[in-house]
Amino acid sequence: MAKLQLHFNGSFALKKDEISRIVRAAAQDNGLDDSLPNLMVKTSLGNGKVGRVKSWAIRAGLIKNNRPSPEGDIVLRLDPSFESNITDWLMHFYLSFGDRGLQITPENPADWGAWAYFVYTFLPRYPKFTKEELLYHSASIFDEESKVIADRIKFILRAYTEFTALAACKFITQENDKYISGYANLPNPYLLGYFLAKLWERDFQGESSILTESILNEKMGLAPVLGIKPEALQEQLNALEAYGIIEQRRAVPPFQVIPRWDEPLTLLGKAYDR
Repeated sequence: MAKLQLHFNGSFALKKDEISRIVRAAAQDNGLDDSLPNLMVKTSLGNGKVGRVKSWAIRAGLIKNNRPSPEGDIVLRLDPSFESNITDWLMHFYLSFGDRGLQITPENPADWGAWAYFVYTFLPRYPKFTKEELLYHSASIFDEESKVIADRIKFILRAYTEFTALAACKFITQENDKYISGYANLPNPYLLGYFLAKLWERDFQGESSILTESILNEKMGLAPVLGIKPEALQEQLNALEAYGIIEQRRAVPPFQVIPRWDEPLTLLGKAYDR
């Protein structure tokens, strides 16, 4: 059975304000290699919390080697208070891969833990669900006791439904005991272009064109990470073309997508400037 891989945060939920403090500390002298007492002063986080919030920041793609990642640098420069929907989506994108980032994907998303399972397997099958239903299906996948799984998956649900976390994305919303996906507040085309560019580096590196179908049906690709159906993704590709981020050849099948970006990080910066 697969490993849950959701113990990295201890008992601390995702809070953007706390992550922003960690990323700012990482940009200072000594980065996060500094002593624990100094990090506590810089971040105003307790000694038991500094490491856990750092783990959130790493998984969210904002910290690498105890310094801000290139993405983290852009966020600090353009959204230092972590108030933008762009930052929320960026964090979601990287969290969806567990602790593996943009490595070559496994056959089964659950091999990368419960977060990847939730985004890439569970939600496409069950767009409306209760916490009990998520627990029931997760218990058959992961090698943990049900009470442990129940305790850990709540941090995924809280990340997407709490205002202090990523609720602005509306990747999932909550109505009474039901959670609902498929009605996300999608980011602008430049951030979608950044996502596509990073996934292209992962899955199609060196290719000058790709069949549109390959993008629409990517197993751990753009459609599921946006919480939309593959057929709805075509509308987003049309928007990317309108912004000059891609070119589409659709005169005769098989349809193709051609990249027209230079550098993914440039797209990320433009996402904030829009």
